Amino acid sequence: MRQARKSALEKFDRLIILKWLAIAVVAVIAARLIYIQIVQHPAYSALAQEQYDVFKKLFPDRGRIFAQNKASGEISPVAINDEQYEIYAIPRRIKEPDNLARTLAPLLEMDESEIFTALSDKNETYHLLKRKVAREINDQIMELNLKGIGSRSETMRFYPEKNIFSHAVGFLGFKGSQRAGQYGVEGTLNEILAGQAGYLNDFFALSSASAAGHKSFEEAKDGSDIVLTIDRTIQFTSCTKLRDAVLSHGAERGAVIVMNPKNGEILAICSYPDFDPNEYQKIEDGSIFNNTAIFQAYEPGSTFKAITMAVALDKGLVDAQTTFTDTGSVSIGKYTIRNADGKVYGKQTMTEVLENSVNTGAIFAANKVGAANFENFIRQLGFGEKTGIELSGEAKGNISSLAKQKEIYTATASYGQGITATPIQMIRAYAAMANGGYLVKPTVIKEIRGSDGQIVSPQNQNRTRVFSERTSLLISAMLGSVVENGHGKRAGVKGYYIGGKTGTAQVAKEKGSGYDPDKSIGSFIGYGPIDNPQFVMLAKIDNPKDVKFAESTAAPLFGEIAEFLVQYLKITPSRN
Repeated sequence: MRQARKSALEKFDRLIILKWLAIAVVAVIAARLIYIQIVQHPAYSALAQEQYDVFKKLFPDRGRIFAQNKASGEISPVAINDEQYEIYAIPRRIKEPDNLARTLAPLLEMDESEIFTALSDKNETYHLLKRKVAREINDQIMELNLKGIGSRSETMRFYPEKNIFSHAVGFLGFKGSQRAGQYGVEGTLNEILAGQAGYLNDFFALSSASAAGHKSFEEAKDGSDIVLTIDRTIQFTSCTKLRDAVLSHGAERGAVIVMNPKNGEILAICSYPDFDPNEYQKIEDGSIFNNTAIFQAYEPGSTFKAITMAVALDKGLVDAQTTFTDTGSVSIGKYTIRNADGKVYGKQTMTEVLENSVNTGAIFAANKVGAANFENFIRQLGFGEKTGIELSGEAKGNISSLAKQKEIYTATASYGQGITATPIQMIRAYAAMANGGYLVKPTVIKEIRGSDGQIVSPQNQNRTRVFSERTSLLISAMLGSVVENGHGKRAGVKGYYIGGKTGTAQVAKEKGSGYDPDKSIGSFIGYGPIDNPQFVMLAKIDNPKDVKFAESTAAPLFGEIAEFLVQYLKITPSRN
């Protein structure tokens, strides 16, 4: 009995000791926590800040994109990095959700009942209230010290011009789990814009004091800024007028390109429908991201007749007054080719062939050149190959039928059928006719400004003579006559000599052979003033519902933009 009692007392003593030992351990831990949180809080806070500062240095800032503004001589941002905030709630910590919802609703521009519902769910440990909150609003909310409400910053890509530069600039999206530029300059020059990530191989070096000079730490290199050749005002005017034209004609899409014919610098490049790159996720039809000015290869139709005529002029096989007699059709083997609407023009000069857009006249000029020479010259003009413009998604077009060197394929190509080209290829060829005969490379890049302060200005040295200066002068005068006397009257600008050519192209059926009778593409390509061209422009309207011919769709659009250009570029009138 005594032995049992003694054993029980010893067991009780051990429990008492363990109890006090546990209390002592808890007290030591509590004291340590108090010491860390109160006494050493500033030191640990500083260390955390240092670690955060070093962590930020591992990730480069993406380069910005700017547009020209010739009127002011300044540049305007079209893609920048914007620090925004996420506002979130921890419902379990919130005691008065009704009052809190009433306070937050006007600041977040949200419905009060929606916020109240989110704050009242005590089963939820975290609830995101709103993303993309501006710094000013975030600061206002944080100054209120609302219990259970927090925020965190996030760097977002912001496009201040929204839809106007959507196809030229593209957007910053994702490739897999990595953020990367998509489409436009963002896509093509992603590596230049993205910069180079830093390097850290030692987590314990994560403080500005220990990381500095540490061989396991290398600071990130920020991306380069890019200054475009595109002029903000010309872009805005061109894209706005394009949108209005597409909508007014009930058309499917359209494109406008404005280029300096002397050096290939793109002053405007627009495609419609467009999109807001700030909200690219909302676009359901991914084809809208494609810039039709470089992506869409189409049969150019009668705008190609000017190129055919320039080739024949350059070979010395025709001149402006060379004549032929049009009977309304040309038979080649089993094929018969007719003029538009079956018209018969009789005796025509080469100038009148362009004025009246005579299919048989274009065939006459091409036959003078010959199939082999015609194919070679068309390839020298860059057709069938990408131009190399710094925009993603460029198509090559297709002139493979010319390689067969059969009379029928040369004949149809002479007036822009049976081959395809992109708008950027077409405007490049017209620039060669305008600038004295040189093929230039289209470019959208004016400067690349490195994070180290170095500025690189790519010199566009890609000038290849393809036409003689005489050919340039002759074809320019003939195209001027098209605007004065032919189908291009509505492309003219009072007080200026403008040259150009209309084209109403058929559209191949999506299934089967032949052309869709209900579809057409109207385009006008021209330049001005023809005695000293300052701009070359392409305007294109796809499948208008109200009118059939380009002289009623693309030509007026060209004329409106050209009238703006001569004023904006301060071009002196050359005629009364």
